[in-house]
This record gives sequence, C-alpha cells and structure tokens, in this order.
Amino acid sequence: MTAWVRGRVQGVGFRWYTRANALRIGGLTGFATNLGDGRVQVVAEGPRGHCAALLDWLRGEDTPGQVTGVTEIWDTARGGYPGFEIR
Repeated sequence: MTAWVRGRVQGVGFRWYTRANALRIGGLTGFATNLGDGRVQVVAEGPRGHCAALLDWLRGEDTPGQVTGVTEIWDTARGGYPGFEIR
C-alpha cells in the first residue's frame, strides 16, 4: 500500500510517529518520506489487514500535525525493505 498524506504533516514528527505505529501494528516493512510538495509518502508492505490498520491511523485523529486528506493505492508487494524506515 502506498499512501500520500496531505496537510500540515512535515516538521511535526509525522514520519517518526508513522514508523512507531507501523512497528506497533507489526508485520510491516516500508518507509515514510517527506515530499517536496509538503506531503508525506508512506509505503507499507505486509498483511493487508496490517496495512489497513496503518491507513486507518493515518486517517485518524491521533496523528501529529493536521491531516487534510489521504490518498492510497494498493498494489502487489515488491519486497526489498529490511524494516520500516524514515527516509
């Protein structure tokens, strides 16, 4: 699953909290990275239910900053991520 998170999501610890929640959910690999246009891109691979739980968190009220929208796509996992990283 790849998600693009819009709003005030840079400079507020958003990537750190995303990684922490991915680790809390468990079974996920991937990364969270800032994009030049102010969004955060989140790539998560693992069981679909675990990815959906992370997506629910991204859309929830418990995120740092202020999320105004999340767009996601689902695709076949490509692998190659050793864990869940902040980039």
